[in-house]
Amino acid sequence: MNWRTKVELFAQIRREYEFGIGTIKGVARTLGVHRRMVREALQSALPCERKRPARAQPSLGPVTPFIDDILQADLKAPRKQRHTAHRIYDRIRTELPDHPIAESTVRRYVHIRKTALGLLGQETFVPQSYTWGQQAQVDWYEAQADLGDHRQTLQVFCMRSMASAAAFHRTYPRATQQAFLKAHELAFRYFGGVFRLCRYDNLKSAVKAILRGKRREETARFIAFRSHGHFEADFCTPGAGHEKGGVEGEQGYFRRNHWVPVPQAEHLQALNEQLLKGCRQDEARQVGDRAMTVGTATALEREHLLPISAEGCDLAEVCFPIVDSKRYVKVRTKGYSVPVRADTKVRAVVRPVVVEIWHEGRCVARHERSYSRQQKILNLEHYLDVLERKPGALAGSTPLEQWRTQGRWPESYDRLRQAVETALQLGFADPAAVRYLVTAEEQIRTRPEAIDVGSLQRYTRPLPVLTDYNRLLAEVTR
Repeated sequence: MNWRTKVELFAQIRREYEFGIGTIKGVARTLGVHRRMVREALQSALPCERKRPARAQPSLGPVTPFIDDILQADLKAPRKQRHTAHRIYDRIRTELPDHPIAESTVRRYVHIRKTALGLLGQETFVPQSYTWGQQAQVDWYEAQADLGDHRQTLQVFCMRSMASAAAFHRTYPRATQQAFLKAHELAFRYFGGVFRLCRYDNLKSAVKAILRGKRREETARFIAFRSHGHFEADFCTPGAGHEKGGVEGEQGYFRRNHWVPVPQAEHLQALNEQLLKGCRQDEARQVGDRAMTVGTATALEREHLLPISAEGCDLAEVCFPIVDSKRYVKVRTKGYSVPVRADTKVRAVVRPVVVEIWHEGRCVARHERSYSRQQKILNLEHYLDVLERKPGALAGSTPLEQWRTQGRWPESYDRLRQAVETALQLGFADPAAVRYLVTAEEQIRTRPEAIDVGSLQRYTRPLPVLTDYNRLLAEVTR
């Protein structure tokens, strides 16, 4: 019996008792209820809530340790890269397929445990309506990933279409202006066109100064980039992140589904491939009460976007350093080696991930960009001509030490170098001699031990005497 039906029955009991039979026993007999219910109805017109007994949950028991371990690990994970109940349920289905369980059961247990651990949080967003190709919202957010053997804190660019709810995510070591503009180019290619308006926080990559009201003094490079892409920019009120709630909500969703658990990759490019795959996967979902999937809406919106400019826009920062006596150039407080003689002016092209050094119309050096102050990035190959004249400088050189750290100088190179030095000491310059010395240890044969031949000793014969032959040879050579 539901609560409303019980309220109506209580009203009937009270009327029958007050205006009818007037006794508890008579009311119970007339209405076919227990006398205990009659007494309860006479005490209060509203039924007491029924106490629900704790039910056994046999399906929850086997997965409880798994859930507890996840929530304990979340205490050490970044706040915005923790598991939701739905994400935990997905992992149970994938990693514990032998223990089927309802998502509602998981949600109830996770809610209880998160309350106890202090992990609960809630955000509220206001729904908006947008026309196709009208607006995209852009922002950076921070996330952690395991690249190789090290956990690194990275900056992630996010652009979200407000009409289709599609989003593009790409990560960089730092949120530099070059990375900011390059990520725009990649995002526009992903969506298939340019949005008429992009909405931002007051990012330093785009805003030089905040003026009165909505007015902003934009950076010259960002103005040129907007002009090239034919789109307008709009900036939020300082401290009012809710004015771009679409991209804020996208960041939370993407973190929960693609940054949890903390992703692992060999290098940054592999991680960005994982993120792009996640963007494609999200095209299959439906957002809120929208009638079509994100992918279907994206394909429809593509026809309403502005075309991408064909000529391209050079986003790199350019400077003209001079090569110093240690054969490297200073670019943004970092030193990058070049195979060019000292006191030569070169052209350095700074991009989000790499730094290129150009001389006489060709790229002579290409390094992964460093974001640590006063660091030197040296390539041993850039010093080969110097080492040819000064071979003794190799052993303690900084380029060699960096190659060892990077795994680019294996132990086999040291063995080869030792073999070359040994051959030169012995007076040999033949490559075959060096090859022999490198493999000499492998060619050593152990001498077999003597064995007892037993009865075969009776066939032993004395060794022949060759003195007569020696005399014969002496006579022949006269």
